[in-house]
Amino acid sequence: MRLRSDIFISALTRRVFGLGGFAAVERRGADQAGAIFIRHRHRDGTEDLYAPAPQMMAGEDGERRFERRLTRVEAADVDATIAREARFDSDLWLVELDVDTLGDLFPVTDDT
Repeated sequence: MRLRSDIFISALTRRVFGLGGFAAVERRGADQAGAIFIRHRHRDGTEDLYAPAPQMMAGEDGERRFERRLTRVEAADVDATIAREARFDSDLWLVELDVDTLGDLFPVTDDT
């Protein structure tokens, strides 16, 4: 059974704050099962965007996994991608993270 989206986001933001970083919900989606997108801001002004990984890559335990969709791009590129995604899924979440390293904050599929 997968953790509700709102609970996942709450836990993620608390962990980021615990590491001395900053997290904010930019767009609130469906509490139960809204797709979660994560925007990671870097100190140089670029951003990474993490999106839900395809279901076939989900963990056997139902754990949410993410894939890096964009790497070191301008904020406008992330905004454009989210706008496209929102046209298909109005219940998506977007959370912004400003933390030096992501570490093990959320599981990311291999970039291979």
